[in-house]
Amino acid sequence: MKLDILAFGAHPDDVELGCGALIAKEVSSGKKVGIIDLTRGELGTRGSADLRDKEAANAAKILGVSVRENLCFADGFFVNDKKHQLKVIKMIRKYQPEIVLCNAIDDRHIDHPKGSELVSDSCFLSGLVKIETIIEGKQQEKWRPKQVYHYVQWKNIEPDFVVDVSGFINVKERAVLAYSSQFYDPKSDEPETPITSKNFTDSINYRAKDLGRLIGVDFAEGFTSERYVAVENLSKLI
Repeated sequence: MKLDILAFGAHPDDVELGCGALIAKEVSSGKKVGIIDLTRGELGTRGSADLRDKEAANAAKILGVSVRENLCFADGFFVNDKKHQLKVIKMIRKYQPEIVLCNAIDDRHIDHPKGSELVSDSCFLSGLVKIETIIEGKQQEKWRPKQVYHYVQWKNIEPDFVVDVSGFINVKERAVLAYSSQFYDPKSDEPETPITSKNFTDSINYRAKDLGRLIGVDFAEGFTSERYVAVENLSKLI
């Protein structure tokens, strides 16, 4: 299956938090979108890997993505090396996305910048013909996405561009809250974490609203780019 967009996240829920509204918008316009989780989030303070598997599947249904896979890298301990790069390359060549979305270039959780660099490097390497990969017994063709964009996570990184996601913020919120083990729950007796506060849950809405305010729309999501972002003409800008 060829995808238009392939979104990577170090943990289940990274993609939903970083670019869930954009994904929902792209799917609604007919684009084929997939998600690849690098780890199962097994080191998370709350919940379990098995529970997060189920939550990820529910979130994928809410967003309407075509496929979701998990590479089962070691949460907290995966690295950007040949072994991990080859596994990511296989996914890029398998789905041949035009655009790849991945973790923030800098963030509070150490896996986020690691995942960002791993996916970015793998996107480049995937276009080299002399790197051979085999999946399901067949040799894969080289493939390099046209663009690699990084979503914004915990830190308020200044985006290179923002996307109007008005009308899709509610889908994003439902997809995020599908991970009920991870976020605000006043009835939970599990330990508190930086993402279990009501303030964090509320931030999904108010951060998107603030970015929207800056470009004159209701809600927006921000991204950084590894290359110049080109437009066909000035009339395409909001």
